[in-house]
Amino acid sequence: MCGIAGLAGADATRHEHTVSAMGASQSHRGPDGTMHAAAMDGRTVLAMNTLLIVDPQAIPGPYLERESGVLLAFNGEIYNYRQQAAAWGIPLGPRDTDAHFVLRAWARIGPSCLDGLDGMFALAVYDPRVGKLFLARDRLGEKPLYWRLDGGRLAFASEVTTLTGYGTAPLVLRPEVLAIETPVGVDTPFQGIQLLAPATLLSFDAASGSLDQHVYWRLQDRQPFEGTYAEALAKFSVILAEQVPLRAPACDFALLLSGGLDSSVLAYLLRPPVCVTVRYPGQDRLDESKIAARIAADIGAELIVVEPDHVDFTKVLPHMMSALDYPMGNASTFSEYMAYRKIASLGLKVAVGGLGPDEFLMGYVRHSLVLFGPDAVLAAGMDAYRPLAAKLMHAACEELHPAEAVTRLVLRGPDLDGRIRDLIATAIGTSSGDLARGLTLADLATAWRPLVMTSDKLASAYALERRSPFLARDLVELSYRLPSEHKIAHPAEGKRILRDAAKALGLPREVWGSRDKLGFASPVPAWLNGQLAAWADAQIHTALAEAPASMRPLLEGGLKPGGRFDRTRMQALMAAAWFCDQSVRVAA
Repeated sequence: MCGIAGLAGADATRHEHTVSAMGASQSHRGPDGTMHAAAMDGRTVLAMNTLLIVDPQAIPGPYLERESGVLLAFNGEIYNYRQQAAAWGIPLGPRDTDAHFVLRAWARIGPSCLDGLDGMFALAVYDPRVGKLFLARDRLGEKPLYWRLDGGRLAFASEVTTLTGYGTAPLVLRPEVLAIETPVGVDTPFQGIQLLAPATLLSFDAASGSLDQHVYWRLQDRQPFEGTYAEALAKFSVILAEQVPLRAPACDFALLLSGGLDSSVLAYLLRPPVCVTVRYPGQDRLDESKIAARIAADIGAELIVVEPDHVDFTKVLPHMMSALDYPMGNASTFSEYMAYRKIASLGLKVAVGGLGPDEFLMGYVRHSLVLFGPDAVLAAGMDAYRPLAAKLMHAACEELHPAEAVTRLVLRGPDLDGRIRDLIATAIGTSSGDLARGLTLADLATAWRPLVMTSDKLASAYALERRSPFLARDLVELSYRLPSEHKIAHPAEGKRILRDAAKALGLPREVWGSRDKLGFASPVPAWLNGQLAAWADAQIHTALAEAPASMRPLLEGGLKPGGRFDRTRMQALMAAAWFCDQSVRVAA
């Protein structure tokens, strides 16, 4: 997984001890070594936490290209690095890793090398030939990277709390946290600290302090697919069969196997030695362990079933929130955390999961509700989603704009300044008139960030590298380009093309024919209104006693009982645990 941190500025080396401390504060991200190095001209110091995956005997970073003086700190994996090295004529020894490739590629061709990288990454490169520090993130934001300016210096790190340790950063409750449980765009709950946007390159002149950012890849620039469904399915199946196995590590690893379509396809393509699923006793509605057991048996994998209860939740909440850095809206947070903890206890270093198809191939019920309307979805046998469909019920004479429909479906609180609706309207407006593509862009602008961030942060807390094979560049771009009917032709069956690919792979009918989506959902909201109600109230009241006025509406909302699908209490409880963690950090 790794982590990076650093400081750039005219007097950077005077603060070398600070960068060393920044690296140490996130050492759990790279238990195989935390080191730092200064650039030849003294204007940048980089730190790197190394988790060795590609070569267990590799030397921990940062990495220096001596001839040019280019210095690199790297987090992530470049899956096509050997193919790209051959294409660009970059020499690689048998013990060289993807980080060595990136270093030499940057020294030779500079930032334009980003276009050839297929993988997940957050990187920092200082090039003394131009006196600039470059920061970059992968196309879909799998690896986090935060930055801040202070006194003519730029500081950055993989974790936002690393930067709050660098200097004070007052808490700021962003309005969208009330609306969708998470900040959006580049905002964080810390004043002066920003998240570098996905597919973005930032350049910082260490001498003058000037800064520039530009986006190096835009999904919406891909041209629509032209061809029959049969042609699309053939092309999709080939890319799936080529790209997914490329993301299997050489070492033993575990697959997060929910029993749903996405993770089951990964199981058949990757053949992991270990599968891990999460089951909650007494929660039959959330239990897919029987299907998971069948999939594991089909591929000859060991299936490990994790069975957390409400007491486990009370015990792990502080560490879970510390690992997340700040609250994020993800219904699977607790399940993921418990799965990663179990995987780490097995001595494994890599966990693989199925992020991506839901967003790019219309896998959520909200997509069906917008594309087909609530009446068609309910008539298709999706009555369990009537509470969600009710958000779109309106007078017959009123026709909802798609942006308004999506906004109603994603909101979990008041959109006080209309920012969420504006984000969604902009996304839909840049989708070349295809509503399904617009829904994908709307997801990427709102709900996507907490999904990828949760996966990275919770896995990193246990020194695990999280991989998401469906996010291969070619697969993502093709999925986005497909016309709506290739993705969903029936209100209850999204991800049409993936279902057909799964059928061809020989997956059981109960997987590719299933109409319901559970994933790793947990009964935490029900617990907070049941056996954990008094405990939750006490936690929230404790935070309310010292919380700033801006946080009070969020916390107070959690003192009211919620319904089956209401995560308001969960959101308030996570905010309370986060605030208490921040208070402890400040006191320390």
